[in-house]
Amino acid sequence: WGEWILSYAGLTLLALLVLMPVLVLLSASLKPPGNVFEYPPRLIPSQFSLENYQGALEKAPLARYLFNTLLVAVGVTLGQLGTSALAAFGFARLNFPAKRALFLGVLATYMVPWELTLIPNYLTISNLGLLDSYWGLVLPFLAGAFGIFLLRQNFLQIPEEYFDAAKMDGATPLQQLRFVAMPLARPALASLALLTFLNTWNQYLWPLIVTSAPTWRTAQIGLRFFLVDQEGSNYGFVAAGAILVLAPTLIAFIVLERAFVRGISVGGVKG
Repeated sequence: WGEWILSYAGLTLLALLVLMPVLVLLSASLKPPGNVFEYPPRLIPSQFSLENYQGALEKAPLARYLFNTLLVAVGVTLGQLGTSALAAFGFARLNFPAKRALFLGVLATYMVPWELTLIPNYLTISNLGLLDSYWGLVLPFLAGAFGIFLLRQNFLQIPEEYFDAAKMDGATPLQQLRFVAMPLARPALASLALLTFLNTWNQYLWPLIVTSAPTWRTAQIGLRFFLVDQEGSNYGFVAAGAILVLAPTLIAFIVLERAFVRGISVGGVKG
């Protein structure tokens, strides 16, 4: 019992340390504008108010920014699921020349710092005339080495007998992927979907360099330009805007948390 109590006490303390900035942000967003810096400071507001949220929505078109971010995040997530599943199934279950070399080449791209690809990606998007567009925000992230590796490892864990039975029924490789591999790899697909969604939602640098018109900005860029610059002295507005941007990612994690943990743990190391 002593070890159990100490373990949970330590985990609770660690969780509080991680959550404290978010709790302070939430507290500031729910205080009346004049009470954000009240002394002594209160984590639980003495008076709750939604004025900061109303002000943030009036000062900046956050609804438009949130819609842009949601559309881009969903588009990238669906694209990654599709391309990763197709490539992973090929590397896991099909035989073709230089398969291992090609797979190692895909893994090698994962070792390249993303910042090194900024200029080539920007030049490509610019030459295609896709600046200030949803395609410009989505296209460079429709495929990724991590998703291919994660799904390949999960497809390798599926017993060969399932695929043999599907082949006996006349299933094509695409049908094997659709009706055998993907249903049995749902936890891994959920993990990949959650990670991709969160990473895309929180992108800052790429949307910053490919969007200049305010109507195409994502939530992070819009929050920076319209609230931090124009209302930088009103920390209640900034806190409310940050909470509105944070909420969808928190909801997504809560919904997919079990599948995420299971998918990561089932990945295995079979090569």
